[in-house]
Amino acid sequence: MRKVLLGAAAAFALTAGTAAAQGISGDVVKIGVMSDMSSLYADVGGPGSVAAAELAVKDFGGTVAGKRIEIVQADHQNKPDVGSSIVRQWIDSEGVDAVADVPTSSVALAVQQVLKDKGKVFLMSGPASSDLTGKACSPTGVHWTYDTYALAHGTGSALVKQGGDTWYFLTADYAFGHALERDTGDVVKAAGGKVLGAVRHPLNTADFSSFLLQAQASKAKVIGLANAGGDTINSIKQAAEFGIVAGGQRLAGLLVFITDVHSLGLKTANGLVITEAFYWDQNDETRAFAKKFEAVMKKKPSMVQAGVYGAVMHYLKAIDAIKTDDGKAVVDQMKKMPINDFMTKNGKVREDGRVMRDMYLFEVKKPEESKGPWDYYKQLAVIPAEEAFRPLKEGGCPFVKG
Repeated sequence: MRKVLLGAAAAFALTAGTAAAQGISGDVVKIGVMSDMSSLYADVGGPGSVAAAELAVKDFGGTVAGKRIEIVQADHQNKPDVGSSIVRQWIDSEGVDAVADVPTSSVALAVQQVLKDKGKVFLMSGPASSDLTGKACSPTGVHWTYDTYALAHGTGSALVKQGGDTWYFLTADYAFGHALERDTGDVVKAAGGKVLGAVRHPLNTADFSSFLLQAQASKAKVIGLANAGGDTINSIKQAAEFGIVAGGQRLAGLLVFITDVHSLGLKTANGLVITEAFYWDQNDETRAFAKKFEAVMKKKPSMVQAGVYGAVMHYLKAIDAIKTDDGKAVVDQMKKMPINDFMTKNGKVREDGRVMRDMYLFEVKKPEESKGPWDYYKQLAVIPAEEAFRPLKEGGCPFVKG
């Protein structure tokens, strides 16, 4: 009789636990948008990423599974300790269920570990390191927009095919820059090219003169800019002052956003070959999203900001389908559901958390080719998802089977 009672009690506890897991914690779905709000990546993500998340919530209807949706925001200041501390407070004290965006890969790697330990969802749009779905992957992490592998196999491959078979890297000295240099170097060498060297610069550098002189002295055909945001803008501007491109070397902006091109101007940026997941003027759907975004932010969206919208929308659809905000359950549901929105067609979240989507190779227009403000790109190629992103078996994600 005692065994029966114990069995019944265990079954009741299991049922109660399952029922609790199926609910919405705190009667609200709370999403924390964390970004660089005031420094070199603020235009790429920043307040625009918050606006994109808020647009997604508005378009979803403001509630999910009958519960309110709330957006909170924070500035990680490009510091891993600041980012991880904020996330712990969000989860432990404020009931945050998911964190979105987080440009700066070193911060994202730290945040991913906290969210993994806490069983909460990470919707990554801004960070680029392919390690986020490789050795540092998480069962509750979704890498939404792009990564260093895709950038390398887009821009890097294209320039090698055009004859750029010797490279020298100008690299931001943190996780993102290291990963981008590594992944692009692998592409160059696999195509029969040579990497002649690299120089590392601190994040958010104002003066690139010594670094550019080393790159110029290498005589490499291509100087690969393994940096982003304000660092890319400054390095391209200063390279023009040194006459590097006029001298016959080519700059490869390995991660260039439309906001960077806007800051540089077409006179300086024209001819850059870049890889992106989104461009506002691709079709009627992308133009419609850009119009909504521009009404709020007074500028066109970057691919990071578009990715925040898509990731938040897919996350909410998953919660609505299973009526719980339990992190692991929601991400498992996200992996079951196809992604079809203005940015991604026939996409999917792979087992390691990598979103599989087509990427696009663009060339920045000459000033005389542009028809108006923000008309900056001409599309060169579509890079199918299976070519753009690292094969699952090569990533080293610990929980991937086989």
